[in-house]
Amino acid sequence: MIPLDRFSDHAAEYARYRIDYPGELYDYILAQVPTRQRVWDCATGNGQAAVALANYFDEVEATDISSNQLENAVRRPNIEYQPANAEHAPFADETFDLVTVGQALHWFNVPAFHQEVRRVLKPGGVIAEWGYGLNQVNAPIDALVRFIYTDIVGPFWDPMRRHIETEYRDLPFDFDKPRRARFIARREWLVEWYMNYLRTWSAVQAFRKKNGYDPIDQFADDLRRHWGPHPREVRFPIFLRMGRKEFNV
Repeated sequence: MIPLDRFSDHAAEYARYRIDYPGELYDYILAQVPTRQRVWDCATGNGQAAVALANYFDEVEATDISSNQLENAVRRPNIEYQPANAEHAPFADETFDLVTVGQALHWFNVPAFHQEVRRVLKPGGVIAEWGYGLNQVNAPIDALVRFIYTDIVGPFWDPMRRHIETEYRDLPFDFDKPRRARFIARREWLVEWYMNYLRTWSAVQAFRKKNGYDPIDQFADDLRRHWGPHPREVRFPIFLRMGRKEFNV
């Protein structure tokens, strides 16, 4: 299976306009991780999660298939970035207390990835997988963005995108003590920043390549009118599933 890379061509924009994740998410995960020596952040992108995890772990290994993404990642002394496929990790057996993957699992060969996770996790180690769906601002903006999402760039979404909409419920997960939780990431953005975030969507990028123009531009006036000149709160609904590798018997 060829790894899917949807973000190398706009890695700098991705680093600037994509969200990081709320502290409540990490608090929830870390409450289940008693030892914090090493963590693997898989499909780290620009290191949004890796940087947060560096505050809690001695060592963070962060991988991504995109070298362009990694070149735009934030550096920390205890983070090691390297290109690697999720399904073929360059790590020794039973070396991690935690494995994380944010907003990327739907691009993977999930059974093969989970096989690697079981290999590299210590007995009792934790796997945490999360993503976020379509954001909310207010009724008119939400309706317009839903129209863009479905009717304008809808045909350009990869079929795996549906797993975000179903919150990974159709993807296998055979770890011990499974649990789910939800969180909200809140950001205060001006409309121009928000439109640049929309431009990081993989379907928007695919639309631009096919049609030769930016589909967000044709809705810019309407977005500005509904938004106004001041910052608005943008809410991203985050879903999490996590479990544990069984202890050796």
